[in-house]
Amino acid sequence: MTVQLKLNNIETHIGQYHILQGVSFEARKGEVTVLLGRNGAGKTTTLRTIMGLNPPSKGAIFYKGEGIEGLPTYSVAQKGIGYVPEDQGIFAGLTVEENMKVAMKNDDDETKARLQWILGLFPDLKTFWKKPGGLLSGGQKQMLSIARAYINDNDLLLIDEPSKGLAPIVVEKVMETILQMKEQTTIVLVEQNFIMASTIGDQFYIIDDGRTVSEGHMAQLKEDADMRRKYLGIA
Repeated sequence: MTVQLKLNNIETHIGQYHILQGVSFEARKGEVTVLLGRNGAGKTTTLRTIMGLNPPSKGAIFYKGEGIEGLPTYSVAQKGIGYVPEDQGIFAGLTVEENMKVAMKNDDDETKARLQWILGLFPDLKTFWKKPGGLLSGGQKQMLSIARAYINDNDLLLIDEPSKGLAPIVVEKVMETILQMKEQTTIVLVEQNFIMASTIGDQFYIIDDGRTVSEGHMAQLKEDADMRRKYLGIA
């Protein structure tokens, strides 16, 4: 299967802090690759490094075989990588419609068709189409954030903690949505909710203290209680 994204021994400093100290992983086309680890392990910094928000100090990042480490964030996005940040990153003062329009690279028929597909997945966004993003619930803001990343013809989505702070029924909706999006695009997912991660993930990589320490098929991790206890703190 084609490797869409590859990180080789990435190291990243934020100020004086050496956050990533050797992160390596591959994301294959058409799969959900899950990055797991305890809080503070470096998962969010890994996604931010890919996007150029925290440039690496060492190592290489390849997207479709092309080195992208050190590129500015807008250049990374233009290559077809969408990003759903942990804080959702929507514009609270803009309406749902305006949030979507700001995110759109094109206004062609393909983009309009994708928008209708997204509104079919997230009918709440259609209901609140003319309302400011700041008035949405936490779950609705997450839906808007995912929709903004998916509206363009991106071949890769980086999604950071989509279930954070959401009610279980909303988490189920987000899981269902990511599984449907997987049919169209490759996904790298950071997720603390192991039930969600293990349900939708194909491959996993565990990051601990800024390093990749384990990898494999998600089915293996579901059966390995010792590894889950050691690195994730769950049985």
